[in-house]
Amino acid sequence: MWDRLTGTQPDPPWWLVILVALVALGAVLHGPTWRVARNAVTIAHEGGHALIALVTGRKLDGIKLHSDTSGVTVSRGKPHGPGMVFTALAGYLAPPLLGLLFAALLAGGRITLMLWFSLALLAVMLLKIRNFYGLFSIAVTAAIIFGVSWFGGAKTQAGFAYLAAFFLLFAAARPVVELQRMRARHMAPSSDADQLAHLTGVPGLAWVSLFGVVALGALLTGGLMLTPDSGSLPDVPRPPGLSG
Repeated sequence: MWDRLTGTQPDPPWWLVILVALVALGAVLHGPTWRVARNAVTIAHEGGHALIALVTGRKLDGIKLHSDTSGVTVSRGKPHGPGMVFTALAGYLAPPLLGLLFAALLAGGRITLMLWFSLALLAVMLLKIRNFYGLFSIAVTAAIIFGVSWFGGAKTQAGFAYLAAFFLLFAAARPVVELQRMRARHMAPSSDADQLAHLTGVPGLAWVSLFGVVALGALLTGGLMLTPDSGSLPDVPRPPGLSG
């Protein structure tokens, strides 16, 4: 097991990378599928809040995940200052940066390490979940990852890992768009962007723009990392009579 975690695994075939990228994009664009798959983004979002709250010295009281794919992370400490700012900032930045980290691991052939790193993050989050749906959501996600990593073959593991990375990279931008739509309709007065505006005096739209820039930057960078090498692509046959 240690050799599998610390070693590298072969890259998946080019067609599998393209297939899972299209599936991930479809899951983000297809409304009914998105309403279910968005739970994974919420887990990453609230996990980002929780991690930075702990790193900045705040006391983490708990995390709740809801069936409407919303969530809340409660921490105690100063109601202002850098710790509170970074904690509020972390939510929308966590999914794209986590997707980028996954892409970096996969680009280095660390497929098993990426899957078990995901399990470790979920296990830590599980200790701070404070409602039944949150427990259910984390447990189901962890069970799927464990099943794939323990029982799946090399192609299955690689396909699933690339799917997870592509999904986070594609999915990170949609909640930002949804956030601004809700803000424009005055339906999200206590959103992360508005909390940051209250804490810093910087307009909420500027924070939404930052979330969007990070999401797009992670998508472009991570997408390049996950793109198959030209050497792994099939040769395109040339028409008869052409050379060079």
